[in-house]
Amino acid sequence: MKRSKSPKRGVWLIVLAFFLLALFLGVFFLRKHETAITPPSVPTAPKSTGFVTVSLFFAAQSGNGLVKEGRDIGPCDELPSCLEEILEELINGPQGELAPVLPVTGMFNSVKLDGNTARVDFAQELIDGLPGGSNSELYAAYAIVNSICFNYPQVQQVVFTVNGNPLDTLKGHLDVSSPLTPDFSLLSGAEEPQAKKAK
Repeated sequence: MKRSKSPKRGVWLIVLAFFLLALFLGVFFLRKHETAITPPSVPTAPKSTGFVTVSLFFAAQSGNGLVKEGRDIGPCDELPSCLEEILEELINGPQGELAPVLPVTGMFNSVKLDGNTARVDFAQELIDGLPGGSNSELYAAYAIVNSICFNYPQVQQVVFTVNGNPLDTLKGHLDVSSPLTPDFSLLSGAEEPQAKKAK
């Protein structure tokens, strides 16, 4: 004669099944809740595609110093590219009534960053195309230095080379053998600038 199953055993099986079901549902709803309260990952913001307004320095028509002109330039990814944009716009010349400081046919090889120093390497054509005269040389050099350092204060000085070689002067007057720091006293209407060291 077979023994009948214990009713206690059946109850425990039901309790165990119920417990497992409750555990499964608990884990399921807990994960769903965590997903609901966790904010979705934010995609990286795309780089700006708008224009940036910079201040460029050109010569006053009177020949008495430099004057700032606003210019919209495209966005740039890295600082050396931004500095190249500044130099390109200086070569393009002023859009208003100001006088150019660099020859429109001028070329440069590169603008590199070394700590807080920008290293501008000119092509010989740009040096050859600069007009003679101490003021023209002074304004050409400081239009570049002031434009770079004014718009990007992390750059504190500029070194000029031509085809990778050091320069003593641009056209025989202004000493550029050492790094140049900005000189905003050259702004037209500012106090008379200090005399520059010349060779």
